[in-house]
Amino acid sequence: MMKLIKLSLSLFFAILLLFVPNNAMADKYSDAINVFNKSDAVKPFFNKAYGYAVFPTVGKGGIGLGGAYGSGRVYKQAKISGTATLMKISIGFQLGGQAFSQIIFFQDKRAYNEFTGGNFEFDGSASAVVITAAAQAQASTQGTTAGASIGPATGTQAETKYTKGMAIFVHTLGGLMYEVSIGGQKFSFTPIN
Repeated sequence: MMKLIKLSLSLFFAILLLFVPNNAMADKYSDAINVFNKSDAVKPFFNKAYGYAVFPTVGKGGIGLGGAYGSGRVYKQAKISGTATLMKISIGFQLGGQAFSQIIFFQDKRAYNEFTGGNFEFDGSASAVVITAAAQAQASTQGTTAGASIGPATGTQAETKYTKGMAIFVHTLGGLMYEVSIGGQKFSFTPIN
């Protein structure tokens, strides 16, 4: 059974990568950071956070059995301190595929150390503010709300605050998926030597 799940996930991610847009730009990390920095809701976090992790492209999808995967960089006081991978496996009602960028801000050294201290996982109460072109949305494990916006390409959200020392923002790149929680995302960190 476990081999079947691993094979299904491998095949799923291989197919999903065919639909994820290939970023021809030289630095996908800078591009993702610039997109988030254009949002009025996100901009203050760049000025005050102890650090952050940015994942330029995360692929997510599923039909009953689903998963997500992405690789990123971790920054400590505006300097690259390491790399990270994001993984999630889920079972339940879900359908579709999606690509998105994600950024996680660390309010202080304690939150940064918690994330980089080994394998970190968001619990079921974790939520993210979703920033999409011409729309605004709040996603959480309790459900979603959305509204139209004629504002800037990254939308305008209500004030966002840190939860347990972290603030998470997601920018949708494409696709459609019924299932929006980030709870259960697992991260592994590798420091730069």
